[in-house]
Amino acid sequence: MAVLDLTINGKTQKVDVDPSTPLLWVLRDHLNLVGTKYGCGIAQCGACTVHVNGSAIRSCSLPVSAVTDKEVTTIEGLSEEGDHPVQQAWIEHDVPQCGYCQAGQIMSAAALLKSNPNPSDEDINSAMNGNICRCGTYTRIKAAIKTAAKN
Repeated sequence: MAVLDLTINGKTQKVDVDPSTPLLWVLRDHLNLVGTKYGCGIAQCGACTVHVNGSAIRSCSLPVSAVTDKEVTTIEGLSEEGDHPVQQAWIEHDVPQCGYCQAGQIMSAAALLKSNPNPSDEDINSAMNGNICRCGTYTRIKAAIKTAAKN
């Protein structure tokens, strides 16, 4: 065990954990940030996506020790009021069905739009590749990303 200083959603947090613990479990079990979901545990489904220094990263396979000097943003930190353009577009396009994957989908989309504010269909497909939606709302996800890009 080690006491690690983390910057999560703009706040410094201290956690006493094994440095090899996946970031996902530190967020959920130690910091009670449960918006980030466990899906597969092998970084293949995207449910656990967070931002690390602004890039979309799968937190289920990233050891917490890898983010001690980085800025981590979870779905809870994307916007305090849920008014990020991607979140608003998700509502406008009625994207979620079961909703389980949506935090990871939103975090991937927000990272895409931060780095590329006017993505092509190919850019969207590439950035969202590997974010699995078991309900199959991919058409609405793409439409929402395009709407958020306009805002």
